[in-house]
Amino acid sequence: MPKAYPPLTPREVIAILRARNFVLDHTHGGHEYYRGVIRDRTCLVTVSTHYRQLSVRLIKRMITQSGMTREEFYGSTRRTAQKLNLRSDQYPIPLKE
Repeated sequence: MPKAYPPLTPREVIAILRARNFVLDHTHGGHEYYRGVIRDRTCLVTVSTHYRQLSVRLIKRMITQSGMTREEFYGSTRRTAQKLNLRSDQYPIPLKE
């Protein structure tokens, strides 16, 4: 059984956000800020790029900031979807309305 929040690298998180049409808003030190619209709401997600692997606490915080569910977040790319054993005909997995 996979972990509830499998580990992610900053590059994987950035790929997830770009798959959902988030764009780089600005950077500050070792942090990159991505802005996007999810469910008619503008979201700003902070990605700490100075870690090799992100902790569960940081992953949960980025999921909350993104306005997506855990399945929607991990299901944004084929590679991260495999970590939760999510299967779909298309990626990113469509958002639930």
